[in-house]
Amino acid sequence: MPLLPVYADVAAAAWRLHGHAHRTPVMTSTTLNRELRCEVLFKCENLQRMGAFKFRGAFNALSRFSPAQRRAGVVAYSSGNHAQAIALAARLLDMPATIVMPADAPAVKVAATRGYGGHVVFYDRYREDREQIGRQLAERDGLTLIPPYDHADVIAGQGTAAMELIEDAGPLDAFLAPLGGGGLLSGSALALRQLAPQCRIYGVEPEAGNDGQQSLRRGAIVHIDTPRTLADGAQTQHLGQLTFSLIRKHVDDIFTATDAELVATMGLLAARLKLVVEPTGCLPLAALRRHAQHWRGQRVGVLLSGGNIDLARFCALLGADAATAPSY
Repeated sequence: MPLLPVYADVAAAAWRLHGHAHRTPVMTSTTLNRELRCEVLFKCENLQRMGAFKFRGAFNALSRFSPAQRRAGVVAYSSGNHAQAIALAARLLDMPATIVMPADAPAVKVAATRGYGGHVVFYDRYREDREQIGRQLAERDGLTLIPPYDHADVIAGQGTAAMELIEDAGPLDAFLAPLGGGGLLSGSALALRQLAPQCRIYGVEPEAGNDGQQSLRRGAIVHIDTPRTLADGAQTQHLGQLTFSLIRKHVDDIFTATDAELVATMGLLAARLKLVVEPTGCLPLAALRRHAQHWRGQRVGVLLSGGNIDLARFCALLGADAATAPSY
């Protein structure tokens, strides 16, 4: 297994990202604070370039390519946000990008990936192995494969969001982030253990796909079938070797949220903070609302990971009864 990244790698990533990634705002809501009986600080990565935190890890990884790697190009696999991030970072760094995406990926994410210059190759997420397809393309065309989460440079780049949160908001008692493959959560943990060592760190994943929760409790990586959930950014089947090692070492617990809770949270964020947040990005606040008693009186950081959702879909979900929202 490659060496695990450390906080120094997060700090180096922050230097590389300076002037390229947005320093996204930290927001709060008096109404939500009163409802939850704690102070919630939202790190708004839905306002990041290409609409999600993934730009951080993608740009950090690609900026470290050799001249030969840049000429050949990059290949990545992703349900959407990593795809867009790699495509945009590759365009900024003047290299070709091939992206393996599920055939049922949100149309807005496919269009954005192509708009950034990425060449999209589709696959069936329920029948085909995207990792195998990515490896085959890398070997056939001489491309460098950058996975969406289990890569030291990706993890370090994602950790810069939590680093900024502490720098801008000050000490936290707790921090919650979405959990799919674990790049964001493990990178955040590296930053928080250095900058806010007393902060308790939590991941939140879809109830339909709680492989991370199972893995943490079992002490070994658990593999599951692709979960059917609105949180398409967290439809992963397992954690990575690197991300699991860091999560097992630094993360205090993992919670889950239902699709109905995600829809309700989308509406709440739109109404109270005037923010469009995709279902995956709503995972931490949904869990915070369900388990509010755990954090009463505390300062809690919540990372809103992305806002890439088709507006027609967004309106349709919010127009439906949250209790009867589709599960996938």
